[in-house]
Amino acid sequence: MTDPSIIKIKNLKVYSDKALILKNINVEIPRNKITVILGPSGCGKTTLLKSLNRLTDLYPHLRLEGNVFIDGEDILQVNGDLTRIRQKMGLLSQRPFPLPMSIYKNIAFGLKIQGIRDKQIIEQKVEQYLWEVGLWEEVKDRLHAPAARLSIGQQQRLCLARGLAVGPEIILADEPTSALDPVSSRKIEEKFLEMKKDYTVIVVTHILRQAKRLADHVIFMYFGEVIEQGAPSEVFDAPQTETLKEYLQVGH
Repeated sequence: MTDPSIIKIKNLKVYSDKALILKNINVEIPRNKITVILGPSGCGKTTLLKSLNRLTDLYPHLRLEGNVFIDGEDILQVNGDLTRIRQKMGLLSQRPFPLPMSIYKNIAFGLKIQGIRDKQIIEQKVEQYLWEVGLWEEVKDRLHAPAARLSIGQQQRLCLARGLAVGPEIILADEPTSALDPVSSRKIEEKFLEMKKDYTVIVVTHILRQAKRLADHVIFMYFGEVIEQGAPSEVFDAPQTETLKEYLQVGH
């Protein structure tokens, strides 16, 4: 039987030099659901997200303790072969970073990382992933134009398509709509809601309204700690701590 939790984090601590910035994190993230990591700016949400694909390794001043199990494998104990771990996850940043090449080549790049070389398969997959993010009809006549000519909202969806082309199980999204207009933001949210049947989606946000629209599971963080976690009906409608009650009252 498949474990309903795709990620299990146990006693995770993250130090920046000697300062403790994530404090004893214990969470489970359900498979094929949208988990929202919610909290004010600077509370450790992005650091937690980066811990999930070892992007923390890029910051020499960060040190991790504890366990992060993905599909039963403790990724903090893996030496080398981080590419395999990172291929399990598509990453969507706050601002889109399309590669300095055509729309088509941006997605073909992700496919080639998987070892796909057949041009016909690449063409089919490029179309498939552009459809998945709702971009095909908008760009099908200019696939070989520079990706940089797309609007910011289109670039973000292109980056999502490129992330899907790597063949991930999990989509990590760090404030994915913070640089977007309302229409583009809605399109990204709609795609996440559609995609959870095939992927596990983890969204970092400080926007309470967005969390309420998207979340199947909520993790509320404050000053490097997980304060509450659970179903939206529990977290939003029956908060247990004064910290969360105050956060919900302010409305963010």
